[in-house]
Order: sequence, then C-alpha cells, then structure tokens
Amino acid sequence: MYFEQDIQSALQTLRSGGIILYPTDTIWGIGCDATNEVAVRKIFELKQRPDNKSMIVLLAAERDLLQYISAPDMEVFQYLDTVLKPTTVIYEGAIGLADNLIGPDSSIGIRMVKDEFCRHLIKRLGKPIVSTSANLSGQQSPQSFSEIDQIIRDGVDYQVQWRQEEIIPQQPSSIVKWNKDASVTIIRP
Repeated sequence: MYFEQDIQSALQTLRSGGIILYPTDTIWGIGCDATNEVAVRKIFELKQRPDNKSMIVLLAAERDLLQYISAPDMEVFQYLDTVLKPTTVIYEGAIGLADNLIGPDSSIGIRMVKDEFCRHLIKRLGKPIVSTSANLSGQQSPQSFSEIDQIIRDGVDYQVQWRQEEIIPQQPSSIVKWNKDASVTIIRP
C-alpha cells in the first residue's frame, strides 16, 4: 500500500536535499543523497554526531561501485557471495561522493543492498544514498521503527511508512575492510 507512495515522496525529499527515515536491509536508517554535502551535514547535526565519525553508503548494483571507488578489486564480490548477512565493505579510493562522507584516508563504507525498497529508491534516484542508524550518537541502534527516538522522527524531512509495523528485531550489518592484498579485516562481525 505504501511502497510506491513512499518511493515517490522519498525521491522528492532526496532530490531537494532533504533527509529521510527509511527501512534498509538491516536496521532503520537516516539517509540522504550521498553526493550532497549539505544534506550529509544535516544528518551529522540531527544525530549530534562528530563529523569525523563515518557513515556508510548504499548501492543497488555491483557495477555502480565503479563510479564511487577509483580502483575497486572485483574479487570483493566473490567474498560477498560467501557471507550470510548484509555486509558493509570499507574501500579505499572513494570518488564522486560528498567530501564530508569520505574518510581522511579516502575510504568509504559501502553496502550493496538486496532490500526491494532500498534498491528501487537508489535506482530511481540514480545516486547512492547515505545510511546511518536512526539514533542519536552514542545511543543504541533501534531494532524496529517503534524504538526510534522522537527527536530523530521529528528531525527528518520525510518518514517512510513502508514496514513501520514490522516488529521483528533487526541487526546492523557486518563491517569489513577490504585490503589491497584482497584480504579482509573484520571490523564488526
């Protein structure tokens, strides 16, 4: 019922530089156009998060990685085929994203999403979107929409209705760093 209406409203918000509260393939997230530095700053302010703490980016297709990582090692996809849960990979050589998303070592965390809503949203926006947990900095990540602090709900420009009623607890993604020698360093299992 809400799916298409939410996609349209979220797209309008993202295209105008706004921030959204939306379900992902893991936990509820706060997102924006990952190429818009002003929108990214809004998320840091809402979360009361220091701007040196990183946020991740969601992509819908493997080929999109070529637009945002200068020299991606395609072996990463063989690794991702072996993992059982959604996994965010930290890559070096970030390009084409908002400067305030990219780490001082030019790294960025990117997750390829399989979630239907996220994939539609990203594909139709034509750009990656930021995903950071829907909580104030230092607080627990909410496992469902009902656990999201009212400050976060009131602070976004649009709240997606899709999947708000779900009560199945969700967990954040695993995080790994993809090293130059094609080895993996596990940051968060």
